[in-house]
Amino acid sequence: MTRLSGKVTIITGASSGIGRAIALRFASEGARLVLVDRTEEVREGGEPIETVLRREGHDIAFLKADVATEEDVERVVDEATRRFGRLDVLVNNAAIGVGKPLVETSLAEWNRVLAVNLTGPFLMARAAVRQMMTQEIRNEARGRIVNISSQHGMIAAPEDIAYGTSKSGVVYMTRQIAADYARHGIICNAVAPGKILTGKTGRAVEERWLEYSRNRTPWPRFGRPDDVASAALFLASDEANFITGENLLVDGGWMAS
Repeated sequence: MTRLSGKVTIITGASSGIGRAIALRFASEGARLVLVDRTEEVREGGEPIETVLRREGHDIAFLKADVATEEDVERVVDEATRRFGRLDVLVNNAAIGVGKPLVETSLAEWNRVLAVNLTGPFLMARAAVRQMMTQEIRNEARGRIVNISSQHGMIAAPEDIAYGTSKSGVVYMTRQIAADYARHGIICNAVAPGKILTGKTGRAVEERWLEYSRNRTPWPRFGRPDDVASAALFLASDEANFITGENLLVDGGWMAS
């Protein structure tokens, strides 16, 4: 498959979960990847993504970086363009949560969640767009951004005010970038996952939250990382050239019910 043949793509939060699934899917479609994470450790267990993709013969780079740090972000984009010559796609996936309601959330926790989940995509998008603006148009676009938002950017995130607020900001940022830079040939969309089981432990799989999600999801299963990867692939491909500023729900009907 060659839907992303030769497209230079940065994916943040690529070591585990949804980011890992996106990396595997994009590699299978011919993308040249710059994978970014703070660690190579796989939360769900297994081999590091870099090891897996290199063994399969894919052309990749893995960079340790904190997306909330301006210097790290600039280094990532500089390295991607130095190595591959341009930047076609950015996938802003890196995110964290603290799982606390308003009165239990410390200022430090609030600041860190917004730094990773909102400032991180801002910094990555800013650096990416600056690079994309210098490039020639190919297949109608100079570059594409795919942000990973959440259905909890549109409705309350139960007992997780920092996470929900940050994802709401990502939804807005997606529309703003799309509107401001469409005339320059830059496409920006988001994917909003519903309940996705990545293999992560802890709060995400506590029975009370699983039951809450079952009650909200009409489709008779929860989502899988590959469901999100498929949506991200579509938005990153030339098939989505006339789609920009959208927040594509991948939620099994959560927001429809």
